[in-house]
Amino acid sequence: MNKSILVVDDDIMNLTMAKYILVRNGYEVQEAKNGKECLEFLQSALPDLILLDIEMPEMSGFEVMELLQKEEKWKKVPVIFLTADRSEETEEKCFQMGAVDYIGKPFVPAIMLQRVKRTIELEDYRKSLEAMVEAQLQRITQLQQDIIITMANLIESRDGTTGEHVKRTSTYVSGFLNKLIEKGVYKEFLTKEFVNYVKRATPMHDIGKITISDIILQKPDRFTGEEYEIMKQHATAGSKLIKDNMSSIVDKKFVEIAANIAEYHHEKWNGEGYPSGLRGEEIPLCARIVAIADVYDALVAKRQYKEGMTAAEAIEIMQKDRGISFEPILLDVFVECLSEIV
Repeated sequence: MNKSILVVDDDIMNLTMAKYILVRNGYEVQEAKNGKECLEFLQSALPDLILLDIEMPEMSGFEVMELLQKEEKWKKVPVIFLTADRSEETEEKCFQMGAVDYIGKPFVPAIMLQRVKRTIELEDYRKSLEAMVEAQLQRITQLQQDIIITMANLIESRDGTTGEHVKRTSTYVSGFLNKLIEKGVYKEFLTKEFVNYVKRATPMHDIGKITISDIILQKPDRFTGEEYEIMKQHATAGSKLIKDNMSSIVDKKFVEIAANIAEYHHEKWNGEGYPSGLRGEEIPLCARIVAIADVYDALVAKRQYKEGMTAAEAIEIMQKDRGISFEPILLDVFVECLSEIV
């Protein structure tokens, strides 16, 4: 497929000359006689390259360039300025504005073609590198997530849950987040990055259990007061493990969210949870979300010391804790979307 070039120039002779040179050499050329026409064209199509005249009435090439740089999809299109002014000041400003090159007027066909060819080749190379980096990043991210899931499953298997709790809780959280986005709850916080990180971090919410003795984890009866205090230590231990061991392999924001989930998913809305007794919105949003999914699965799942409840029984119990253990608006949305998730 031929590369497309948008030539923007108010001089008909220059437009004609540029088009003649470029079309003869296999390029597809579109024309715009001023800045307004250029921006209108870009609303519906993105060329591979823009040749932009500087001296134009109403809107100069530099003014057009400023607008291009403000739009994410436009700023990626390489721009070569066209100018009869070959002063050092103009050349310097061209590059300061973000142009990749400039072509002097009157056009010298061989020079124009070489600069256009070089720019397009460099752009193709840049896109190829970006694609390679993105593919590699996806592979690394998937590998990291596979390791996280494996670790979480191994830890969960120590107390007899064989990793199913990890899978179910992660599924509840994923559907829960999707519903919160749909309903516009906490929309200022539920960015694409935040949601992705919470989904990926949820399997690690109980990673601190690796520090708890098997005698306690595998006890078939309810904990004594002393045993319960020991079990509670898994929250802060999990946060420390994540901060100490993951900071060098994943980005800082992910580590922060994962650590907050591990440490605070047993906090309660009324401030009577552990380990810090945080109250209300003092509890990180990611932990408040995971806490609801975690408690629901703990209620419906069969464990070595109890039978599982029905969904209706679990929700009835959780509704009694609305505004006590759980943030009301979050619990309401979870209950609303639960049947879809199940």
